[in-house]
Amino acid sequence: MPEIANILDILMFLTAITLLLTGFPVAFTLAGTGLLFAGIGVLFGVFDFSFVNFLPQRIYGTMTNEVLVAVPLFIFMGVMLERSRVAEELLETMGQLFGPMRGGVGIAVCVVGALLAASTGIVGATVVTMGLLSLPTMLRYGYAPSLASGTIAASGTLGQIIPPSIVLVILGDQISNAHQEAQRVLQADAFERGDFSFFPAPPVSVGDLFAGALIPGLLLVGAYMLYVAFIALVKPSAAPPVPRDPDNPITISRVLHALVPPIALIVAVLGSILAGVATPTEAAAVGGIGSILLAGYRLNESKPFFIYAATGSLVLVLVLTAFFDMRVTRDEIPQTDLIAIYVASACVTVLAIGLVVSLNRIARNKILTGVLRSTTQITSMVFVILIGAALFSLVFRGLGGEELVEHLLADIPGGALGAIIAVMLMMFILGFFLDFLEIVFVVVPLVAPVLLMLQMPDGSYVSPVWLGIMMAVNLQTSFLTPPFGFALFYLRGVAPPSVRTLAIYRGIIPFVFIQLGMLVTLWYFPTLATWLPKVIYGE
Repeated sequence: MPEIANILDILMFLTAITLLLTGFPVAFTLAGTGLLFAGIGVLFGVFDFSFVNFLPQRIYGTMTNEVLVAVPLFIFMGVMLERSRVAEELLETMGQLFGPMRGGVGIAVCVVGALLAASTGIVGATVVTMGLLSLPTMLRYGYAPSLASGTIAASGTLGQIIPPSIVLVILGDQISNAHQEAQRVLQADAFERGDFSFFPAPPVSVGDLFAGALIPGLLLVGAYMLYVAFIALVKPSAAPPVPRDPDNPITISRVLHALVPPIALIVAVLGSILAGVATPTEAAAVGGIGSILLAGYRLNESKPFFIYAATGSLVLVLVLTAFFDMRVTRDEIPQTDLIAIYVASACVTVLAIGLVVSLNRIARNKILTGVLRSTTQITSMVFVILIGAALFSLVFRGLGGEELVEHLLADIPGGALGAIIAVMLMMFILGFFLDFLEIVFVVVPLVAPVLLMLQMPDGSYVSPVWLGIMMAVNLQTSFLTPPFGFALFYLRGVAPPSVRTLAIYRGIIPFVFIQLGMLVTLWYFPTLATWLPKVIYGE
């Protein structure tokens, strides 16, 4: 009978993949496949239907998961910034700043892609905006269509690896759960052997993945820029200089006006996480507030007083939180803390007034409804997929899938390294056909616990942070690899008819190889992903 269960597990996975390739909705595919094979398993007597009874608990756990609250907040922040025209001003300013040098506009696109990645993190919005604004300019001044389209598409996907990223939030939650499960199994095995010296490793958080992804993400941006500069050097006709607009000269004030708001928001969100002032969820709330203030300012820059005051209050609250321990539950509160509490209370009042002013401007410009609608739609899609994946994984495990995956990975030649290579190769191939959400929710929960229980050649266990960053870089390629690369679809939708689809596909090939090169670099230098989390969190 175990053989029948293993066959059903394999058929279940293949059925889900096949249905997903047909374009059937992801959530219903996963849930429907799970229920179908649960029924088949009951008929063959290899599945206990009581496993399905755990689904309400899984759903309740998902809805009460504080980490996942960051998902709608980051989505809201990204959509709000998209509507506040931050990207447009950044592209125009950076394009003119770098334009006179060979490959300058392409380098500017990489810089803007990195800034938007750290402030919005929404691939579709970034690719579409840069495609509408930069691609016609690059083509008009003689850029090769393949280089222009490849640079825009690749830079638009940086939001998946540069924190704060929705992918890292979701992946971090899955890696954290897998790490806890792996540590539980390892401890149980140690106790069974009579080894009571085993202590579980510290839990892994989304903040660990944010810190771990920062250096690889910046290196990836640098690699993109070096590639564009190299093409401009060896083939100047493919990336010629673009003259500045004499009617709209570049000034320091103009550059600061374009750069300061998104950089300030990045520092507030990412800085508060890395400094330990806020959790990713709390930092996402800070980002949501910052995006509202920024949108309100951009909609009426002639009356900035309340926005300035509110922004200053938000910054001061973060500073006070960082430098003072507000022990409000104690009977005796130190004088410094008491002063900080009064100042913070006044700042929150000013901040509330600024938020009201900003929201009023946003609502009057008929932007707020669209932002809320987009946020709700994207968030609902993510969580419905998560619920469908929960049912799928319950049935898969009920059929003994965990043991099957464990045996398959353990039997691969090369031990832990061989198993990781096999998983990375599988995820890369699946990225040609599936979205990153489908891979994260289906593949990661099945393979990550097993990988984290394997020992490396030096005797240590696989680092969850390193594994998570490797998976994140791998998943980034899914946006660029045809036939279902979403960045390619977004760019094709806004590109001029003169840009052939083949040119877009040809243009992304070097950037896919750059991303694979980053995977190889992380393989040989894992400290690129693990050093910063250890420095910040001391783990």
